Amino acid sequence: MSIPKNEKLKSEKCITQLFNEGSAITVFPLRLVFLETTFEAPVKVKVGVSVGKRKFKTAVDRNRIKRLIREAYRLNKGGYFNNITTQFAFMILYIGNEKPSYIQTETAMKQMLKKFVNKVTSKED
Repeated sequence: MSIPKNEKLKSEKCITQLFNEGSAITVFPLRLVFLETTFEAPVKVKVGVSVGKRKFKTAVDRNRIKRLIREAYRLNKGGYFNNITTQFAFMILYIGNEKPSYIQTETAMKQMLKKFVNKVTSKED
């Protein structure tokens, strides 16, 4: 399985705005940059994943880490975004130095999504 096409963050304009104006949450080895925005598509979150070329020279390593992150996100997004009403753009960055295991990635993803939901729901109150 993969993330549906309409949930992928592809707009260069949106990505630039995300990095210029977005907020960040870090749970090592992941960092989430997010921005409240609006899309034509009826999705709550559009997500992109990035792994630095400086730390992982080979594309094989970068792609593997991205696959792990996407899978951890895909399996855990349902439990966290059910009660969110606004739309968000996400960019998940891998900031670690070693290749992670899936369990490390999933644990960090769960903590990060929990932090995100807490931050957003406390802002809305």
